[in-house]
Amino acid sequence: MKRLLLALTLVLVAPLAAQAQQLMGSYNAFIGQQDLFNSNGGRLSSAAQVLRQDRANYHRFGISQYGDDWDPYFGDINNRGRLEQLVNNGGLPPYVANAIMGGNVHIVVNVYGQNGWMQYVEIIVPG
Repeated sequence: MKRLLLALTLVLVAPLAAQAQQLMGSYNAFIGQQDLFNSNGGRLSSAAQVLRQDRANYHRFGISQYGDDWDPYFGDINNRGRLEQLVNNGGLPPYVANAIMGGNVHIVVNVYGQNGWMQYVEIIVPG
């Protein structure tokens, strides 16, 4: 009986939690070869690191490729760290992670959250 009540509670609460996260904004990015390496020239080992470096390149180092958009979130170093954390926590489909790690790919990043706090990012490889 307790399990049934717990299951019923989860079924009722899950949609409310999903509604709490709203799309805060989106941006397009092109993951170029420069985004695959850190500031010291070392090859990055995860898609989350590459996404963070892409935003550091854009905002901090002024490195952008055709297809990179400005975003209102990741000019701040702490928010770039949050981006990496959210990607690591949320996981990426293998085809998205592989595309990012290969570079030379356009992506769309949707940022979700509540009250200005980023809670989830969705990474899409169009087409």
